[in-house]
Amino acid sequence: LCGGAVALKGGVIIAMAGMNRILALDTAARTAVVEPGVVNLHLQNAAAPLGLFYAPDPASYKVCTLGGNLGENAGGPRCFKYGTTTNHVRAVEAVMPDGTLERFSLDDAGPEFMSLLVGSEGTLGVVTKAWLNLVRVPERVVTVLADFDSLEAAMACVAGLVAAGVSPRVLEAMDRLTVDSIEAYVPAGYPKAEAVLLIEVEGSGPQVERDLAALRQLCQAHGSKGFRLAREAAERDRLWEGRRSAYAALARLAPNVSVEDGVVPRDRLPEAARRLKEIAAGHGVTPYLLFHAGDGNLHPNTIYDERDALQTERVRAAGRDILRLCVELGGSISGEHGIGSDKRAAMAWLFSPESLALFRRVKEAFDPRGLANPDKIIPLPGEAPPGPAAVRPHRPLSREAASLIERIREKAASREALFVVGSGTKVPPGLKAEQKEVLTTRPLRALRLDRPNLLVTAEAGVTMAELKAALEPDGLYVPLPLVPGTLGGLLATRPWAGIRDAVVAMRLLLADGTVCEVGSPVVKSVAGYDLPRLLLGSWGTLAVILDVTLKLSASRPELPNDPPPARRAAMGPWHRKLKKAFDPLNLLNRWAEAAS
Repeated sequence: LCGGAVALKGGVIIAMAGMNRILALDTAARTAVVEPGVVNLHLQNAAAPLGLFYAPDPASYKVCTLGGNLGENAGGPRCFKYGTTTNHVRAVEAVMPDGTLERFSLDDAGPEFMSLLVGSEGTLGVVTKAWLNLVRVPERVVTVLADFDSLEAAMACVAGLVAAGVSPRVLEAMDRLTVDSIEAYVPAGYPKAEAVLLIEVEGSGPQVERDLAALRQLCQAHGSKGFRLAREAAERDRLWEGRRSAYAALARLAPNVSVEDGVVPRDRLPEAARRLKEIAAGHGVTPYLLFHAGDGNLHPNTIYDERDALQTERVRAAGRDILRLCVELGGSISGEHGIGSDKRAAMAWLFSPESLALFRRVKEAFDPRGLANPDKIIPLPGEAPPGPAAVRPHRPLSREAASLIERIREKAASREALFVVGSGTKVPPGLKAEQKEVLTTRPLRALRLDRPNLLVTAEAGVTMAELKAALEPDGLYVPLPLVPGTLGGLLATRPWAGIRDAVVAMRLLLADGTVCEVGSPVVKSVAGYDLPRLLLGSWGTLAVILDVTLKLSASRPELPNDPPPARRAAMGPWHRKLKKAFDPLNLLNRWAEAAS
């Protein structure tokens, strides 16, 4: 879908299909140990008799492998509730580009190397084994089919559901053209409507009924003409067989199907639907629209004949403009299909030259000879995107952040060591007193709530008590434990692995004063290396966290009352390689290495 497996320079293609064993299923721990060639559906089938399932469910789940899912950080309809692949990986074993066999786990102290490998598209190593989380099968599941007179009305309903805090496990959308093509291929019982929402709720009987009542009310308030319940498994399966057959249905209509993959904030879905149709019309092509609407992930599919060079160029130009639109609206160029070679140049729309340079240094640190899936993800030197670069919406810095940046630049210019902390609660006693100057992120306390999208962006100096006090009066909760100290300190020391599930984006300050934005401020994006999660547990040795964007929920999450003490780890060889990529002069928080 993105040219990720194309051998651009020749070389050895590693086929992992033969490593297809499920090595262990632990019902007590709810984990599976698998080889990378295991097909997603085969794990689902093995877990089902045990009352368990594996949450990520790409549309290609019948044929795609778990190794591929890890490489792309694949999602699927259920990721609206359960998250993408990275949220379900506990550990990986991988052959690194230097030939060493390594195991990276959430239980490791130090930076989250495991998270860096997930979604790296094979550019940092080859996964040979994975430890995955499984989920209990819910007591009840009910599928809802709601239809609307316009796609814009359906998208407005999605935005309304998200803003209201209603959280089904699946929230999909399709337009009239897609529905009609499916019905002609595999009759699923979809209505004749301009747009449909396919919604699924789960839980106990009373919980399901409460959710259905809320869904019905919100759908009707947004103009739904029909609200059909599929309570029996056979009817649910028929509806889902139709949804999963969308690509096959389109492939019958023309020799080729272009499948785009972009993300927008959920409250921008109505505008995105309108404008992408205008873009397609301007290029003389017709999109068949499919959405993982709950997380803002849109798939405009276009049928064409690649033997017609002019038609092919129109389709590609429309796809480029649609992805650029996603970035302009505050989204991402990929929610689940990856970057590969196809979207490589478009990364410059989403990330600054400084951020792309950081990605490049990370790649070089892990793979200095460029052996692992070369020329993927990161734009090549001199490669320019089609159209203007850097269209990601600008976020101004606070005065306090600008002041800290300026001071670090001054110290970096004279190559002075940097001692940077939050509130300093994790620093060994007496160490701060020995420092000539202690820099702190504590004054960085700006907070911006994105209520319609259930996101919050908070600067590193905000305390957990301040963050929760700002959110909970609005009935919003952040899935982070209430601990002393600052938010930045909590992330940098990572006392609890579950912290990672809340993090979607960060703004980082490197030791030389460079500011980089990594991740995307939407609930789902697989563009670029997962540096926000890598920074968790790094103890400030790689970069200073200026701010972070976190997912919120409208229900109180289950959190540890007393997280274990944060652990520092001695710098291993991979940490040292990354240290050189982020901080080549070793200016930042040398104490964390010396004290480990």
